[in-house]
Amino acid sequence: MKLTAFWRWWIAGTTSHLGSAVGGVALPLTALVVLDATAFEMGLITAAGYLAYLLISLPAGVIVQRVPLRGMQVVLDVIRGLAIASVPVAWWSGTLTVAQLVVVALVVSFGNVLFDVANQTFLPEIVPPEQLQARNSLNSGTHAATQLGGPSLGGLAVQLLGAVPTLFVDAVSYLISATLLRTLPERRVERPAQRPPMVTMIKDGWRYVLRHPIIGPAMWDATATNFVCGAMLALFPFYLVRELHASPLLVGVLLAADGLGTLIGAALTTRFTDRVGTARGLIIAAVVGVAGALIIPLGTGLSGYVAFAAGNLIFAGSTVVLSVTTRTYRMLASPPELLSRVIATVKFVSWGAIPLGGLLAGVLAGPLGARTTLVIFGSLTVLSPIIYLSTPIRRMRDLPLGPAPEPAGATT
Repeated sequence: MKLTAFWRWWIAGTTSHLGSAVGGVALPLTALVVLDATAFEMGLITAAGYLAYLLISLPAGVIVQRVPLRGMQVVLDVIRGLAIASVPVAWWSGTLTVAQLVVVALVVSFGNVLFDVANQTFLPEIVPPEQLQARNSLNSGTHAATQLGGPSLGGLAVQLLGAVPTLFVDAVSYLISATLLRTLPERRVERPAQRPPMVTMIKDGWRYVLRHPIIGPAMWDATATNFVCGAMLALFPFYLVRELHASPLLVGVLLAADGLGTLIGAALTTRFTDRVGTARGLIIAAVVGVAGALIIPLGTGLSGYVAFAAGNLIFAGSTVVLSVTTRTYRMLASPPELLSRVIATVKFVSWGAIPLGGLLAGVLAGPLGARTTLVIFGSLTVLSPIIYLSTPIRRMRDLPLGPAPEPAGATT
């Protein structure tokens, strides 16, 4: 039986995400074990992996709108696959350097930004509106599953094959994804006869998001949440090892609570929002997320392990409810000709907060300690329900799926 366009799209993304999770273990191990990279060099590689979100997220929305969508995704998969494959090729030829790893991370980062915007823009083209919530939940749950299983598979592959050869797994996953994406239909959105300047198109997307009474607040909520997530990503390993004295094996188990919470949240989002309403669901999830974030740094010894796992699971589950619900709403409420630019604007602002949160957390953790810093950032999550309660969402059961109401003072 021939697979529908969605399932081919889903298999392509799942294969790519699994390969990336494997590569996420193999690439840093290549730098550390094969090239004996310093801490500064590891920082350069990590920074290169995030730099594109700050540099091209906004123009990515215009670029995605101007080029053939399916063809662009295929090309980006091939480019990322070749970039990753260049590492083992250089290693076998004796020319591999840390500089090459930085360039590879940068190329993959730029490809990720463009591909993610294109992928989210493409999904409403192959899924009926009434199925978007369920499909977004499935995609989030699948991504969480690959983040749970991928690192373990990557560690096993590195143990058996070595760090550098394992990168071929990641490269092959991109090529499989490209092959599947080539079978998908082209987009149905018609391009205008005349193209306005890129800056004008970026401003249109930015203006639409900021003036929208729901998409705008949802972006600021995601930004506040991601700022806290950046701090957590930076401090969790340090907190578990230095302050809770967890073994490496226990650290892996406790960190897996994030993936488990994401899986649970993704599996329950549609049923939860169907029962309480999408607008009310956002407020409830935001309040629950505050509780989860504040539980994480409580206790010592066994109670500390339990609190960390429970709080991490709760926070991750609530975050995925917020993410799936608002992402689905953006796809349904945004005009098709603006969707890619809306997605790019939200990604630029909200994802740009992740490295900033991590950097500030690292600065504060020195004098204050990881536990106190986690309490401070956990307290900041109260901004999430405050943002939603200060908007018209507080009076709604469900987010409106028709044309967006005009913000006060807006001109038509």
